[in-house]
Amino acid sequence: MSGRGLVVAAIQMSSTPDKEENKATAEALVREAASSGADLVALPELWSCHGLDEVYRENAEPVPGPTTAFLGSLARELGVYVLGGSILEGEPGAERLSNTSTFFDPSGEMTAVYRKIHLFDVKVSEREYLESANIAPGAEIVTAKAGPATLGLSVCYDVRFPELYRLLALRGAEILAVPAAFTLQTGKDHWELLLRARAVENQAFVVAPAQWGRKADGRWTYGRSMIVDPWGTVLATCPDRDGYALAALDLDYLDRFRAEFPALANRRPEAYDW
Repeated sequence: MSGRGLVVAAIQMSSTPDKEENKATAEALVREAASSGADLVALPELWSCHGLDEVYRENAEPVPGPTTAFLGSLARELGVYVLGGSILEGEPGAERLSNTSTFFDPSGEMTAVYRKIHLFDVKVSEREYLESANIAPGAEIVTAKAGPATLGLSVCYDVRFPELYRLLALRGAEILAVPAAFTLQTGKDHWELLLRARAVENQAFVVAPAQWGRKADGRWTYGRSMIVDPWGTVLATCPDRDGYALAALDLDYLDRFRAEFPALANRRPEAYDW
């Protein structure tokens, strides 16, 4: 697109425990999104393996490793930025893994690695989720350059913690990435609400690729991959199927909006000391 802009695609998948099957699906969708004009293609959380706790550890791998090599090769071949959603990162014998998001530039170089900070330890509709049983929390806030824009990295449950996104915005993030596997129960009421809130309060675009459908363990994920603008308007969303949401992000508009409606500049940090 002309001016300072970026076309982005938020991919939606219903991943299985079969890594090779998921890689084939992801590759096809990334290629299709790139052919539709996307400069940046984002995959969902745990896109390479999802649905059965007992196979997560055997599918974990180091970063860099085979899956990041696959993503880097795809980015280089297609000449696009690729956000690798998240995969399970771990070495053989590790007590706990990391839920890790990676980012690649069009040369295929991995330019950012983010490990999910906030872990999903909750009870939803009588079902308990204890992500911390197998996953260690990350501790680093991460941004990356995506062409003319700065991208802020996060994963799924992070979206409920506005402190993270404010710090990303203060570090220059203009696009907030939220790859996710939201449960159906929480997603139907909170997914769009939270994404639009993070966009509005940080005056940033939000790109949120998601898992959808019923998983191998019987759990349902919400889907509705989404791209939101800084006003909170949903620019694109994905129906209940494999596919992607595609939208052009006008960063010149973002600059004008932040200048004319300077909410970030109007902060009063001196009043926030707890």
